[in-house]
Amino acid sequence: MASPRLFDRSLIRVSATDGQEDVRGFLQGLVTNDTRRLEPDAAGGPIWAALLTAQGKVLFDFLLWAEGDDVLIDCESAHADGLIRRLSIYRLRRKIAFERDEDRGVFWSADGGEGSLDPRVPELGRRWIAAIADDDADVSADWRAHRLAQGVTEGEAELGQDATLWLECNAIELNGVAFDKGCYVGQENTARMNWRQKVNRRLVVVPLDQADEKRQRIAYPELGFSIEHRRVEDMDALDLPDWQRAGMEAMDPQVADGAPLS
Repeated sequence: MASPRLFDRSLIRVSATDGQEDVRGFLQGLVTNDTRRLEPDAAGGPIWAALLTAQGKVLFDFLLWAEGDDVLIDCESAHADGLIRRLSIYRLRRKIAFERDEDRGVFWSADGGEGSLDPRVPELGRRWIAAIADDDADVSADWRAHRLAQGVTEGEAELGQDATLWLECNAIELNGVAFDKGCYVGQENTARMNWRQKVNRRLVVVPLDQADEKRQRIAYPELGFSIEHRRVEDMDALDLPDWQRAGMEAMDPQVADGAPLS
């Protein structure tokens, strides 16, 4: 039976070339989530995180997996080389290596018992890392349809590059940021937004018949969805997923089902 692989995802191995180096410590000062949560045997599953600009805007989003002392970055294939180049800027004299793992891939299933639950919301299903085989089935389109049906955005086409603040990507609600981990690139503005409890705009998955082209990042006509960067007060008429509605209510106590979001 063919294994369900995401052909549009790749793996980057981050490893130490010196026994004294700490890969998790290196990434801890760069990415939005807490790499201390990555257990060496991957028993805790992956975490979702991003690399930001100094202003707190997203450059790349990805999932991080532990593998012994190494960390595997589960990212978009089209942008894997760009991510390696960006990470290399911060390496300086540290003995850290970045290498694409061409022999293994990222696999996904909407249900079943294999792999780990997606760390964003469990409704996204399960994913795992395994060796690539010639008869793997490409489920990238199925994954996109399932993900968007849950209201979850990811990747450059939807999040943009240097275009969207991380908290506007619903990073709090989708477990993509840790506020108790210390400094990382873009941390100051991200922490300030959280402290003020004010996220004025958000990415949202909108039915195509309710699309606002002025706010649109990308449309998927075949799926009937539009990905948009909307002001919060313009989202009150939308049928938001429970996780997003709950997060917006927590951020602004005046938000309630059926009530204006202004």
